[in-house]
Amino acid sequence: MAPIIVLITGGNRGLGHGLVTRFLAQPNYTVIAAVRHPAHPTAEALGDLPRGLGSTLITVRYDASSEQSAADAVAELRAKHGVDHLDIVLANAGISTQWPLVKDVKRADIQAHVEVNVMGVVSLYQATRDLLQRSTAGPRFVAMGSMAGALGQQPPVPSGCYGPSKAMLNWYGIRINAEDEWLTAFILDPGWVQTEMGNKAAQVWGVAEAAPDKLDDSVDGMFKVLTTATKEAHGGRLVVYTGEIKEW
Repeated sequence: MAPIIVLITGGNRGLGHGLVTRFLAQPNYTVIAAVRHPAHPTAEALGDLPRGLGSTLITVRYDASSEQSAADAVAELRAKHGVDHLDIVLANAGISTQWPLVKDVKRADIQAHVEVNVMGVVSLYQATRDLLQRSTAGPRFVAMGSMAGALGQQPPVPSGCYGPSKAMLNWYGIRINAEDEWLTAFILDPGWVQTEMGNKAAQVWGVAEAAPDKLDDSVDGMFKVLTTATKEAHGGRLVVYTGEIKEW
């Protein structure tokens, strides 16, 4: 039986690292960790992770801020590693560097977040679409979302850069799923997780020293969603790591 091939961007830190670890520990997976600097110690350390029977790791360079990077990564996967299809693509790489009020937000900072959190996902979808279409295991394209981008249940916190970028990402999650009948595409909300990014936001907002959701709980839940999602139940939806479907 051919291994399931999973590509995870931002695979050497936080949620991405947790999911690379989780998938690689299962039997019969090829896990592709797309990282900005493959020679960075955190990326090289991925090679030491435990592996399930028949599972392998591939590391490839990917920069979500570069329009060409996703296409280059796919070209490398084809030419160097013989990757001829993808079963799951998770657009996890993203930034959240500041949380201003709308009255204070700088246009350039909004653009910087949209460039990575939205444009990067669109470029990744375009670059991986052909390989996803070659999957025989029910291909899934999933983008990492956030309740910071919610409209009906918008959190009462300042997030003038990050929140709008995630709201825009929601639109693309719906459209991609609608345009490709053969593909299950949706937005995955990992919760407010105890990662470097999540904890920093909690501190800036004065909520707590750490985010409320544990990393292992989020990763275990997301793994289940990613491996069992169907177009009928999850396609074009906002899906929480618990499996709950949220309103936009």
